[in-house]
Amino acid sequence: MHKKIAIISDIHSNSFALEAVLKDISARDIQLIVNLGDCLFGPVDPLGTAKSLMDNNKVINIMGNCDEILLHEHSNSETFKFVKPKLGREIVEWIRSFNKTWVYEDLMFCHGTPYANDQYLLEDVQEYGVKYKSAEQLSMELEEVSQKYLFCGHSHVFGLIYASNGKFVVNAGSVGLPAYKDSLPFPHIMESKSPHANYVVAHRTLENNWNIEHVMVHYDWDKASSIAEANGREDYAFAIKSGWAIVE
Repeated sequence: MHKKIAIISDIHSNSFALEAVLKDISARDIQLIVNLGDCLFGPVDPLGTAKSLMDNNKVINIMGNCDEILLHEHSNSETFKFVKPKLGREIVEWIRSFNKTWVYEDLMFCHGTPYANDQYLLEDVQEYGVKYKSAEQLSMELEEVSQKYLFCGHSHVFGLIYASNGKFVVNAGSVGLPAYKDSLPFPHIMESKSPHANYVVAHRTLENNWNIEHVMVHYDWDKASSIAEANGREDYAFAIKSGWAIVE
């Protein structure tokens, strides 16, 4: 029975942030880590990131939408074109082994939603911007989920909503990319507004509930940013060192 579980997500090849987070997790003597996905898709250090995760036998991996993209043979994405040629068969097969979702007792883990890894669970994106879903909307969307606690990533922004049906929905934030811009389903920006590496610890209480701790870890984000910039990705570089997205 695990009394503490670390939940990490959205590393996006930032091995420097991952190393700092894994060190913090080890100092807390946590024996189970759930990685919610989007591990290698980025311009910093995909191979170093893969090695750290593959060598760690405490990690359960969930398939993120960007992990799934790396299983394709072709993509128009510039990030795909940077990362995919670096991946050998062993890493590709490791990605292929990721879980769609994972359940531990009354906890469910997914990347986006329990049903799709490319959709937001907490956030609703419309033409006019991004807002958090209501407790009632979340309750309806999660009606078929029996677990009381749901952990997700994908938006890179930490958040927690207590749904009207008594479920707790937690976004773990991002380990390695604290902000980004996207064009789908409408153009929008996601920002944590801090360069820290983010993750979550779930602590089991004596009453058999779970306390949720949001952890922000300092690391050498200037170094990670400079590597992204050297690899031609000013968007990643700015987000990594600031926690904000470039607005043109």
